[in-house]
Amino acid sequence: MAVRNYRDLILWQKAMDLVELVYHLTSAFPQDELYGLRSQLRRASVSIPSNIAEGEGRDSAGDFVRFLAIANGSRREVETQAMIAQRLGYITEQQCSDVLALASEVGRLRQGLVESINGK
Repeated sequence: MAVRNYRDLILWQKAMDLVELVYHLTSAFPQDELYGLRSQLRRASVSIPSNIAEGEGRDSAGDFVRFLAIANGSRREVETQAMIAQRLGYITEQQCSDVLALASEVGRLRQGLVESINGK
């Protein structure tokens, strides 16, 4: 499978959906979280599709896989931070579940792409 553009990747598209969800949910965070958890959660979510795009634009498959690994680390940050937000009462259990479900889908798609790139 040859990727014509990172925007063609379902992985990237789902990661963009995750960014939208995170921004929507964090807009209701308390004002004192403006530079705390809200900012951190948003930056981590934006990092996921950004690293996918950057990796796809690199010259080697190895570089792409490395950036996909970085994206995966950011995905785990989003999961953890969403659980923190729920524990603090900033989002509901259902909203947290929605974030975790979409993040999990992004993780599965990422793993599939890594295996495809590595020829497994």
